Amino acid sequence: MSGRRVKTAARSSLRRYRAKRNFRQTREPARSRRGSSYGSLFVIQKHDASHLHYDFRLQVDRVLKSWAVPKGPSLDPKVKRLAVQVEDHPLDYGHFEGTIPKGEYGGGTVMVWDTGTYRNLTKASGKLVPIKRAIEAGRVSIWLNGWKLQGGFALIHTKRPQERNWLLFKMNDEKTDARRDVFKADKSALTGRTMSQIAKE
Repeated sequence: MSGRRVKTAARSSLRRYRAKRNFRQTREPARSRRGSSYGSLFVIQKHDASHLHYDFRLQVDRVLKSWAVPKGPSLDPKVKRLAVQVEDHPLDYGHFEGTIPKGEYGGGTVMVWDTGTYRNLTKASGKLVPIKRAIEAGRVSIWLNGWKLQGGFALIHTKRPQERNWLLFKMNDEKTDARRDVFKADKSALTGRTMSQIAKE
């Protein structure tokens, strides 16, 4: 896909994101300015909204494909977390920390809990499946290189009537550690701040 077509597709896929937000009230980014169209950023944001949850995001072209994970990730392959797919977010959102005003969509404090790059591992018939096609097919395998999370993770669509529901879980590899509590490392991977420090900003 050409650069112009990628930009056009990104603008189209971000319509739902923009429609839900009043950018005169929130400091959330309105569009993607950062990074390459073909990067491989991943980010997990801790989001203390009406319910505390973690937002799992993968860069695909010029947007962040996004899932809300109520209980956050686990390093135990036996633990499968619900991941609800939400609207695409702009690339700049991967660097967003701050407090969304009360009364606005998603009101609450946001922290970049983990960030890094990912590598696509998804294969079919022995061949690598492009990440965009893997998401469309509902079966994604990736390797995360983050500050807090490393190793293979899978996202699998449940194929149930609630069509936004996926499962996120750790793949069994050398980075598996069922005894490790990943939430003990609870400062921003971007700025080193706590949620309370971000909220006071």
